[in-house]
This record gives sequence, C-alpha cells and structure tokens, in this order.
Amino acid sequence: MSITGEDQMIGMQKVSEAVAYTLKKMMDYAEPGITTKDLDEYGAKILEGFGAKSAPYLTYGFPGWTCISVDNEFCHGIPTDQRILKEGDLINIDVSAELDGYWADNGGSFVIGEDIHGHQKLVEASKDILRKAIDNIKGGVKISDIGHLMETEAKKKGLKVIKNLAGHGVGRSLHEQPDELLNYRNRYDSRRFKKNSVVAIETFISTDSNLAVELNDGWTMVGNKGGYMAQHEHTIVITDGKPIILTEMNGILN
Repeated sequence: MSITGEDQMIGMQKVSEAVAYTLKKMMDYAEPGITTKDLDEYGAKILEGFGAKSAPYLTYGFPGWTCISVDNEFCHGIPTDQRILKEGDLINIDVSAELDGYWADNGGSFVIGEDIHGHQKLVEASKDILRKAIDNIKGGVKISDIGHLMETEAKKKGLKVIKNLAGHGVGRSLHEQPDELLNYRNRYDSRRFKKNSVVAIETFISTDSNLAVELNDGWTMVGNKGGYMAQHEHTIVITDGKPIILTEMNGILN
C-alpha cells in the first residue's frame, strides 16, 4: 500500500506494534523443553490481546497462528506438540497479522539457549544483511540493486541466498505489490522503490541451498541441498531518506 494520510500511518503503526511485540515476546519465551505448539499458542494470546488476527490463518488457512520453523526447516513450519525445542536449535518465528483492515509482517531467526551447533554466525550474517539492505532503501532506488547488495553480502560471508523466497508489499493485505523483493539481482526487473509505500523486506540466507522446496505437509519448506537458513524481516515505510521501520520494537537487529 501507499500511505497517503495520517489515519493510514496510525493503522499501520498499530498492526506493526502488535506483530513486533508478539514476535519479541515469543523469542523471549522460547526455551529448551517447550513445544512449538506451546510457543504458537503463547503468541496467539498476545495477538488476541491487541485485537489482531493471524495473517497466515486468515489468508491461507494455515494450521497455526504463527510460522515456527526449526533447524533444517527453512520457513512455514507448522507448530506442533510433537516438536520439542532443544538447546542449540536454530529457530525461526514469523508473525504476521491483520488489525482494523491493516496488515504487517515480521520475523526472526535465533538460537535456543547456548549456541552448541555454531548457528549464530548464520544468524548474525542475516541480521547484518537486513540492516544494510534497509539502510540503502529509499524512494527511487532500484529493487534489483537491493537484491544485488543482499546476495553480494551473503557471498562475502561464504553464504548463499534462497532464490525462490522474497519480500513483498504489505498493508491492505498480507502480500501486495511490489512482489518479488528478491535476495539477488533480477536483471529483468526495472522497478524502483516508491516513496510512502509499505514493504516487508526480508533476508533468506543459507549455508548450502539456493532453493526452498515444500514438504509433503503442503506448508513446511526445506533447502534443496539441505543445510540451514536464517530469515529476518521488518515492515518498513519508504521515504526520501532512511525508511521508517514500523516493526522496530521486535528488536531483531539489536
């Protein structure tokens, strides 16, 4: 969406606060011994407290309130009482919601407890790449140039980007134009970021794979060549200068 008035900005701020606060609280709550279903239901109660509704459930009938992916699961992991979090797990939580007709999206990968498997390097790389991407986005900048920056930074760190996952416009629905905000340069994409537009910008940084493939459950995605992936995502408003990070409260870049 494009923000044209103060009421729209307030609407986006409210829903962004709901998803950002929920993500932050869920990240704090996650610990060894709890199930991903416990964690999902904890997040659902927080969203409900804001009067917000789960976006993946509303939009796609997703079998959970938030997406929780663990270890070799890259994204769209289904919360379940069978999956118990363990020390050193790499976990990704993605929280998106609707509130009063406005939609926002955010997510973050982190390590549960102590980093006994050495995933923190991947997590930090993903954060660093998102930070640099956001710092370089403003009205008039080519979308493909930001994709190029993200892939270049990943390569410098000995990592790869997932080519079939992307950021997207957001605001009046979960996925809007501009779609396909890729983590690499699409040389056929001449689009530019527009001032006052709202986008969910996200990283998909991986150790071994360059594509995400869907499992038989119809939701969960893993890497085509295995390994691990980290994702970090903010909903932002594009300006003539630095973007306004609507979901900054989640603290994923701290």
